[in-house]
Amino acid sequence: MFFLLSSSSTSPLLSLCRKLPIKTPTSKTLSHRYFTMSTNLKTHAFAGNTLRSTIPKPESPFSPISALETLKSRLSENTLLPSSPNFKVLPFRKGRPLATSTGDSPPVWHLGWFNLGDFKGFLTSSEFQLTENSLVYLGSRSEDDVAYWAVDVSEDSSLVPQFVAKHFCFVELRTLMVATDWTDERAMTDLAIAGHARALLEWHNISRFCGHCGEKTVPMEAGRRKECSNVLCKKRIYPRVDPVVIMLVIDRENDRALLGRQSRFVPRMWSCLAGFIEPGESLEEAVRRETWEETGIEVGEVIYHSSQPWPVGPNSMPCQLMLGFFAYAKSLEINVDKEELEDAQWHSREDVKKALTSAEYIKAQRTAAAKVQQMCKGVEKGQNLSADFNVESGELAPMFVPGPFAIAHHLISSWVNNQVPLNGAETQLKQPAGALSNL
Repeated sequence: MFFLLSSSSTSPLLSLCRKLPIKTPTSKTLSHRYFTMSTNLKTHAFAGNTLRSTIPKPESPFSPISALETLKSRLSENTLLPSSPNFKVLPFRKGRPLATSTGDSPPVWHLGWFNLGDFKGFLTSSEFQLTENSLVYLGSRSEDDVAYWAVDVSEDSSLVPQFVAKHFCFVELRTLMVATDWTDERAMTDLAIAGHARALLEWHNISRFCGHCGEKTVPMEAGRRKECSNVLCKKRIYPRVDPVVIMLVIDRENDRALLGRQSRFVPRMWSCLAGFIEPGESLEEAVRRETWEETGIEVGEVIYHSSQPWPVGPNSMPCQLMLGFFAYAKSLEINVDKEELEDAQWHSREDVKKALTSAEYIKAQRTAAAKVQQMCKGVEKGQNLSADFNVESGELAPMFVPGPFAIAHHLISSWVNNQVPLNGAETQLKQPAGALSNL
């Protein structure tokens, strides 16, 4: 299966890179090889969540159990005044977080947090019932005395115009991802928090019934897990994560990389191959099988790069975990599976380097940021904003790859900059644990 990371790309941070050395005890010639990651990008997008959902001491007011008990008390109170610790709520609708936008050049989006008391007051004229079971605990920042929650308000569409009147709107998480300014640490953190919240809420939506006996499930531990309501079953259910391998296949001479296209890609876009891991399969086996099935290329050595949570897939798979690899080809003849791919081709290092064009990502980022701003102002959804942004750096490159929000970008840029180990089959490279801990 070929996995589409995104049909859009973003961020001007391309040319500068931070280098991470990898020690290789079995090969002196590789002792100074590197993997790379874009400057100021401390973690992959959707990683680096700063909220802590697990507290060592159960008696802490920020532990899930204590926070839930306090929440029940707050919901039953008539007062709307804030108290310590402060509870903040992030509403979602159909998998879209509430957001707002400030500034004009360029506009910057922010998550639409509400204090619990304010949110209760906001709901007084609606039919939505706010209960402890409708809220999911995201975690806390003890240093600012705040506990954070998420809630799905999809069942009450009357809330939408009320939010819009306050310049809030529900925005696709993928749009926020592309609109993110990668130099803004707060925006990156907000993106990770929103991804975590969406994954939990969508998991709750698809796990309403027990897969063992068919009875309804109920939230437990402030929404961090669920349990079957049948006293004879009481099956425990935990959040779902779907592992996906994503690989950059490299030829034996380390001169060309194999990239693929799906029919739903935007024009000129190419990306890495990817696919879901099957039961009873190792990561390396999944890399080799997927590459063979999609392109007919036989793969030998497989080397791990890094991983990335990916909570912007379909609702049926609330959070995928992308596991990135370099894979060395043992054959070169391509036989494309047309049910999976539109095309797959070997590309030279020089051609791929040209595809890492910041103009594409800057254009996408500006367009998405403006789209969020216009949505929060209540502009009609049908308005096309892409024409407002023209690439000023000359002609568009013949091809481009996903932007720095995607692990595919970092696999490709590492190879382009000669920062990938040589053919592991020849050097028998063994990567030490924690070599990419900063990713």
